[in-house]
Amino acid sequence: RRQKLLRPGKSLYRALLDSVTSSDENVKFQIIHEEHKVLLQVEICEIEGNIFRLKIDEASPLRARYKVPDVLIKEPTTQRLFISQKEPGILVLSSVNEDYKLQVTAYPFQVELQSKGETVLSMNSNGLLYFEHLRPPPSDRKPTAENKEAASDSSKEKQEDLGLWQEKFGSFLDIKAHGPSSVGMDFSLHGFDHVYGIPQHTEALLLKNTSDGDAYRLYNLDIFGHKIHDKIGIYGSVPLLLAHKPNRTTGIFWLNSSETLVDINTKAVAEHTLSGSAAETAKQRAMPLTDVRWMSESGIIDVFLLMGPTAFDIFKQFAQLTGTQALPPLFSLGYHQCRWNYEDEQDVKAVDAGFDEHDIPYDVIWLDIEHTDGKKYFTWDKKKFQNPRKMQEHLRKKKRKLVIIVDPHVKIDPTYTLYSQAKDKGYFVKDRNGRDFEGICWPGSSCYLDFTNPEVRKWYADQFAFKTYKGSTNILFVWNDMNEPSVFKGAELTMQKDAVHYNNWEHREVHNLYGFYQQMATAEGLIRRSSGKERPFVLTRSFFAGSQKYGAVWTGDNTAEWGYLKISIPMLLTISMAGISFCGADVGGFIGDPEPELLVRWYQAGAYQPFFRGHSNMESKRREPWLFGEKNTQIIREAIRERYVLLPYLYTLFYRAHTAAEPVMRPLWIEFPGKIETFGVENEYMLGNALLVHPVTEQEAKTVSVLLPGSEEIWYDFRKFKRMEDLGTLKIPVTLENIPVFQRGGTVIPLKTTAGKSTEWMIDVSYELHVALDTEACAVGELYLDDGHSFQYLHKKQFLYQKFTFHKNVLSSSRRDESGQYHTTCVVERVIVLGFGQQPTFVTACSKDGKEKEVVFTYNTKTSALTLENLALSVDADWEICIN
Repeated sequence: RRQKLLRPGKSLYRALLDSVTSSDENVKFQIIHEEHKVLLQVEICEIEGNIFRLKIDEASPLRARYKVPDVLIKEPTTQRLFISQKEPGILVLSSVNEDYKLQVTAYPFQVELQSKGETVLSMNSNGLLYFEHLRPPPSDRKPTAENKEAASDSSKEKQEDLGLWQEKFGSFLDIKAHGPSSVGMDFSLHGFDHVYGIPQHTEALLLKNTSDGDAYRLYNLDIFGHKIHDKIGIYGSVPLLLAHKPNRTTGIFWLNSSETLVDINTKAVAEHTLSGSAAETAKQRAMPLTDVRWMSESGIIDVFLLMGPTAFDIFKQFAQLTGTQALPPLFSLGYHQCRWNYEDEQDVKAVDAGFDEHDIPYDVIWLDIEHTDGKKYFTWDKKKFQNPRKMQEHLRKKKRKLVIIVDPHVKIDPTYTLYSQAKDKGYFVKDRNGRDFEGICWPGSSCYLDFTNPEVRKWYADQFAFKTYKGSTNILFVWNDMNEPSVFKGAELTMQKDAVHYNNWEHREVHNLYGFYQQMATAEGLIRRSSGKERPFVLTRSFFAGSQKYGAVWTGDNTAEWGYLKISIPMLLTISMAGISFCGADVGGFIGDPEPELLVRWYQAGAYQPFFRGHSNMESKRREPWLFGEKNTQIIREAIRERYVLLPYLYTLFYRAHTAAEPVMRPLWIEFPGKIETFGVENEYMLGNALLVHPVTEQEAKTVSVLLPGSEEIWYDFRKFKRMEDLGTLKIPVTLENIPVFQRGGTVIPLKTTAGKSTEWMIDVSYELHVALDTEACAVGELYLDDGHSFQYLHKKQFLYQKFTFHKNVLSSSRRDESGQYHTTCVVERVIVLGFGQQPTFVTACSKDGKEKEVVFTYNTKTSALTLENLALSVDADWEICIN
């Protein structure tokens, strides 16, 4: 409210250009507010790889202001910025390669970032830079001349209740011990009218204008059954915004973990261009301009400008700062079966047996809060789970895994070891009076572990050791829920902002980091229990920038309605663009009972999304995949089996996400950045660069409108192998049996020839390659392989990374990365070449040792698909297939 009182106009900040200092690390200068006379320190630096960082802090604050730790993987490597021009009122800084210039105008203070003479973005051009400096409370003030500001503050507050020193929220009183500390800034993106990102909201892919209503809010909250098309923050926050136009993508990463609002306003502005001769009048053309205003409750201004220039460059730049997606263990890419709650050991066994009986693959069964002894985490209900180790051994024999829930609240019970130890060590978040903060959650009265404290995280990680966590084995993995943190009967169902954390920071400063820290500690615990050998799997509900380093996220408590299936696609695309590739939505909807058709459609969508879990609420009817009649069971079985066959491609995409920061699931515009018709598409997406997936999200749909982009592209039906005759927006007929999936010409997709009971049953199953030819009759693809569970790929180069190339009627397999040492007995059994012009006369396969053999093939004249069978070509060898 206070920031909103500042309207666009001339900024009252002036840059003091005589204070400029320059070093290899950065350029610094001060700015002063013409009325308040408070000095702020500005620091600008260039980071390797087309990133600029702007920091603004008080020159001499009353106490240190919060600067977000632990999110950046390291202090970034900077490059020297050169002062290329300095004159009264103007300072120009040039980057090393001189592609970029930063022009600082002294009064009113603003910064313009130019690339090759073109202004890409400007800061404070609307004069909305806002910085509340820290001050002593009004009671400590004496009514001297210089303190008139405080007196006027308190009188203003009485009139408008601007909550400077305290604020009421319902029955809650938020005491602001350090007073107002809000910061904000506006950015103008020149030539851009498509903006994306800033998850998590139940909203469309394209960010909307907020000028007529609510701003987008980044504030992690437990919202049960969140509404669709709402800008309120839900479980996670990544303050990364992407702007795209046909020739450039730009990103803004606002590193602040306090409550943050983002206002967006897109408009057309007249741009003057000189035409042919100077004598002619200047012409005007309307250019889009998007203004983005960030407002945070506290902290400093610390913003990274990611200059692309492509979307893939932005992903790399963001990963360079916050880390890439952790490479998940292979089992976690299989299907997960979850419910609140599987009752007991017998229930777990029966559900597990049901999958085998109905021949449906799955990898993981999950246990929610009811598996514990009275909602005490790291314990088991002794009646329902008398022998958890035996239950896990049963699952292990079936080559399956178990995930259990561990929430951040700890039941207040002196006989509960976790509670008594944490209490003795002072490991809980405190209230403003210095006592352990108490809130209500699932166990009743609870205290909350202070994960912002590294000592608490280390201690917490140790709780996962097999000797400490009784009944756990190495097939047990973890789900962190309720970690926004959720506090029943709390303001907005979360922790009060004046609660106190490690180093005396208030909760308001760290709120959006709380879940990030719990997942970090949990992942560390799982790694540590295996002495650093095994990859963890941790799912979290609450997240922040950088959460990708620790595991997976899901979209939270969705509802079993068609609208939620539909909105899950833009939600997942937005999370993916914000660096977190391992994401999914609860299949079937968590709340309520899906009709069979909706459930089937959700399974078909989920099978082609990164994290694939069926989940439901305790109030929902049971919905294991075989409970909806034989026909629906058959279709769901087929969808899940399709997922398992596709795992080699999916695992390869995760390796790309891990090493090159490429999102697994991506909006169309990322693959087709010049095609304006793709910029707003949110009902279909690319899985990697090769598959276009269009889930069916309308009830009783007989057709769907699919956009096959790119006039120079060729697309094939992924199942029928038939080349699509037309491009652009097509009406595709659909039945309940499957959803439209297309393979892009020019790609090679590795698949397994058949699905097994779980990923581990499929290690030795042979491969097939789908080679889809482009207009030049060429195609490329990759396969990444390792043991699927350890860190050996990293430490011992135990991986295999092959490249497949089809060129001039020769398909070759060669090492993509020579350093890989992994060996497999698996073979490529079958190759299907899509779009092959004519029937060949003969086909031969030759391995690198010179052995040659003739290949059995069939050619389908209707689809122009050439199938090569019984190849038995070693996956880890180099070979060629020549088609004549």
